[in-house]
Amino acid sequence: MLKLRNEIPDKNNVKSPVLLLNQNYQPLNICTARRAISLMGLGKAEPIINSSRNIRSATTSLPLPSVIRLYYMVKIPTTNRRLSRQALFFRDKFTCQYCSKKTKQLTIDHVIPRSKGGLHVWENVVSACADCNHKKAGLTLRESELKLKASPKSPSPNPYYIFQHRNIAEEWKPFIPWEA
Repeated sequence: MLKLRNEIPDKNNVKSPVLLLNQNYQPLNICTARRAISLMGLGKAEPIINSSRNIRSATTSLPLPSVIRLYYMVKIPTTNRRLSRQALFFRDKFTCQYCSKKTKQLTIDHVIPRSKGGLHVWENVVSACADCNHKKAGLTLRESELKLKASPKSPSPNPYYIFQHRNIAEEWKPFIPWEA
């Protein structure tokens, strides 16, 4: 096949992140540029800020959106956070809850071991370094003679948690309340 140009379309343009705002300009979500263009094409959203890049089709070239706003209001549910390894380590600030050692090499420890009826819930799991986890093993705190630095609890519901541990684009900052 003969190539007329040395241009290779950038397929990552459609995967680039776009800030999705509610009707009242409140941050709602981060979607892909493909989804943002689809919402605008269906008449459900409007572009607020466009990036410097363009996305091309066979017949047209459109500016790639960076921030879009919905034409209608979406209620943001305040649900409890799902327990996951990453969420637990962020809650505990990547620190062992027994010896206060900061490390990225953490394990999950059940305060009341599962073998003794402990549940896998926010109030019963903590981050622990490998040494402390091996020392505690299947024992209770009293049996292992370890002390918790703080009692574990569920993180408070926050509709903006998806933005907390992300790189925030410069053009998004006016719409993110804690970045302004």
